[in-house]
Amino acid sequence: MSSPLAPAEERLMRMTIDLAVENARSGQGGPFAAMIARASEVIATGVNLVTSTNDPTAHAEMVAIRKACATLGTFQLAACDLYTSCEPCPMCMGAIYWARPARVFYAGTASDAGAAGFDDLLILRELRLPLEARHIPMTQLLREESLAAFRIWEQKSDRVRY
Repeated sequence: MSSPLAPAEERLMRMTIDLAVENARSGQGGPFAAMIARASEVIATGVNLVTSTNDPTAHAEMVAIRKACATLGTFQLAACDLYTSCEPCPMCMGAIYWARPARVFYAGTASDAGAAGFDDLLILRELRLPLEARHIPMTQLLREESLAAFRIWEQKSDRVRY
């Protein structure tokens, strides 16, 4: 569903789409790009680098979020907007919620990505299944021992909440 964009929003989305087109042409990675802006000023950009870096987490949104956080010296992007050439996948949605941008604008849909061979439906289906029914086995080990780290964290008076 599209809605009217302000001139700055349209400009930033067009820039993001142009980055995605160039990335698709270059063969550097998949046909995806993202941009982080604050007050219509570009803070960081990212393109999909999965295949060129052999990093399955190097999605455009992840790359842009990492760069923006490094540039701004913070792990949250509260006053920023994220522009992405396609509706974010489940991994990127998790990172977006952790980064807490003010708004997210996207161009293509998950269905558009699926039609081009980037289908997130398997992941979405898996997340709905109980752990024991998932395609990749998930086995819990040493839970009691792992709780020590949480106890230490909870007692720290100088912890940074996120």
